[in-house]
Amino acid sequence: MSELNVKSLGKVGVLFGGRSAEREISIMSGTGVLQALLSKGVDAHPFDTAERSIAELAAEKFDRVFIALHGRYGEDGSLQGVLEQLNIPYTGSGVMASAVAMDKIFTKRIWQTHGLATPAYAVLTAETELRRVPDELGLPLIIKPPHEGSTIGITKVKGYSDMQEAYALAAQFDEVVLAEEFVEGRELTVAILGKGRQAYALPITEIVAPEGNYDYQNKYFTDDTKYLCPAPLDQALTDEIRKMAVDAYLSLDCEGWARVDVLLRKSDNKPFLLEINTSPGMTGHSLVPMAAKAVGMSYEDLCVEILRTASLKIRSEVKK
Repeated sequence: MSELNVKSLGKVGVLFGGRSAEREISIMSGTGVLQALLSKGVDAHPFDTAERSIAELAAEKFDRVFIALHGRYGEDGSLQGVLEQLNIPYTGSGVMASAVAMDKIFTKRIWQTHGLATPAYAVLTAETELRRVPDELGLPLIIKPPHEGSTIGITKVKGYSDMQEAYALAAQFDEVVLAEEFVEGRELTVAILGKGRQAYALPITEIVAPEGNYDYQNKYFTDDTKYLCPAPLDQALTDEIRKMAVDAYLSLDCEGWARVDVLLRKSDNKPFLLEINTSPGMTGHSLVPMAAKAVGMSYEDLCVEILRTASLKIRSEVKK
């Protein structure tokens, strides 16, 4: 991108930090994005949404913002609504797509209506008879809070006696809890860029974590996890998974960018959609920059490209 085009992006806010359980990771992402944009000549400024108010956000008069927030209050549609009200173009998906994608239960329901494969699941509440869940989904199974990311609050349940403790952990984050069939196989992720018919998938990344445990520590703070990009898959399966990921993205009306997580079942190589992140990580261990690098796009160029797509999603009918 030329210097003239970069300058035309105007005054840019990098929104990061926030109040979610993923604050620590968001600070890492936002710091990386800010430094990348500054290195490309963008007039970029940091803005921690946990430390500064909406009034201050309005007063900054940003021409556009890069959302580097993860989780609640940044990835769930609430901030997107504020930015629509303030008339500030922003990166990523709009209010509705962000809200739905943040909820793993509603996401799975929509994918099912589109005929997209996702692991079987059950919705748990305080009234649920937990001992019946393994009979329905089998063991092991996964229990997780449906509105958290970065593997926060997740438990792999191996026996009936583990159900109560796993539910209690997830219920610390959400009143309603998701129980999900455990699909044994390979962990893949697909980064998506663009909007509508222009949306496209970057190369698939395979995640090979120590003992298959891709937890918070192995995601962000160790070098023990191996990443294979492009993933070693035959061309037909690669094409199938990339199309599935784009279809999953479009079914939720996502735009700008996102990352779709996929499980490839060991027994028959069938892919299952796990979840979608509409404001993916941008840390040194993050997967979208890794996929972009595989097609020759630097971290800095990726940040500028995402920023370039910042927009308002709600069309105003009011003539000024």
